[in-house]
Amino acid sequence: CAVIEFARHVCGLKDASSEEFHPNAEHKVIALMAEQKNVREMGGTMRLGAYPCVLARGSKARTLYRAARVEERHRHRYEVNNAYRDEFARHGLIASGLSPDGRLVEIIELTDHPFFLATQAHPEFQSQPTRPHPLFRGFIHAALAHAQQSQP
Repeated sequence: CAVIEFARHVCGLKDASSEEFHPNAEHKVIALMAEQKNVREMGGTMRLGAYPCVLARGSKARTLYRAARVEERHRHRYEVNNAYRDEFARHGLIASGLSPDGRLVEIIELTDHPFFLATQAHPEFQSQPTRPHPLFRGFIHAALAHAQQSQP
């Protein structure tokens, strides 16, 4: 949904949507994975389990994870449509985490925002109250820094 919102209101693609929500949308910025196109029985056919993610140098994601490559859990069959990646990047939304072959966008972030990061994965499955996932820890730190800056 973050990609759809960005496409509509920053890139000016008014009809941007997900193929899952609106199969006839002009700009399907989220689309069914190519290998899923001919699947008729959807049960148990999506991308499930841990998948590797390569984090871009200089990205907030790489800073938060303190690693160049991580594994995260997934449960989905729709992906960011690669036909729009260059357009998004021109407007400040980068793919900061990719599958090792570079085809699948795992993490996005805004380059000009203190903390805007979204992921295809489910970090909540690897988070505990006393050991938060790096993305949640980063979000809380950013929120605290923002609150401190806002204090008179």
